[in-house]
Amino acid sequence: MIQQTTRATPRADLGEAFHEFSPEGMTFIAGLALPERAVAKKAATIGVVTRENVTAETGDHVNGAHFDRVTLTTEDQSYACADYGLEGQVTDPDRENYASDFDAELETVELVKTKMLIAREIRVATALFNTTTWTGAALTTDVSGDWDAAGSDVIGHVRSGKEVMRQNTGILPDSLIIGPVTFKSLQANTAILAKFIGVPILTEDLLKRSIAAILGIQNLFVADGVYNSAKEGQSASMADIWSDDYALLFKRQTGSLAQPGLGRILTWTGESGSLANGLDRVVQYREEQTESDIFRVRDYSAEFVIDPYFGHLLQIDT
Repeated sequence: MIQQTTRATPRADLGEAFHEFSPEGMTFIAGLALPERAVAKKAATIGVVTRENVTAETGDHVNGAHFDRVTLTTEDQSYACADYGLEGQVTDPDRENYASDFDAELETVELVKTKMLIAREIRVATALFNTTTWTGAALTTDVSGDWDAAGSDVIGHVRSGKEVMRQNTGILPDSLIIGPVTFKSLQANTAILAKFIGVPILTEDLLKRSIAAILGIQNLFVADGVYNSAKEGQSASMADIWSDDYALLFKRQTGSLAQPGLGRILTWTGESGSLANGLDRVVQYREEQTESDIFRVRDYSAEFVIDPYFGHLLQIDT
């Protein structure tokens, strides 16, 4: 049997720093909307609860007879984790030049993490603001009155979307994803502003929680990430990752897969757990032909929507 070896050296210290690092001034909500879950196999099936698994039982019982029984019922769904990763290069001259300014290794892996988080955010935004997955009246609503108009009935639209999801699944959504442009529109919405009469100055965090309460949800995720679509060397072309055309109501799954919820980011750890921590695993190897040390981060993951009926997509701008 062919034995494959590598000269890459795990860097636990950089892995820990990588894990702790959060890019300043940037908000990523991919892992909030679809909480990460480790899986032992790169591709397999996994048992989940869909709306078909939520059935009713009468519980009627006759004296002396057996009680009716319920069993835990799940549906097997296939997943396949894709291979993602980036490398950062620190040349010997750069290491020397930057030595008195900052830690070149640390700054390099933090740059790698930022770029990988942006890539993941784009993938999740593509998966969730998706009119192919969410299509038809049961899964999407084209609201009457765009949300960028101050007089739009945002509260009524959210209330109606919640009711559609409740009728479809028996489950109420607890979360809403919107983009940054939409968040600004909500702050100027007449009906929402009317709820703040006499309220002292609000911090942005308190404002988000207050709007969430007004809309009758627990979590308001404002996805304000941007990305540069230009190629390296070209002038920057910045764009919002999350569109202002949509808002997604959904039930967030944070506990067991036996509980209803929209979905997860599945991260392959390997059966031994050797790939554990997903984006936190940093390895280093030497590249003599470029007189550089290379720092690699690899991520095997999948954006996994369990059941689109545990979400309702609102088209809020035409």
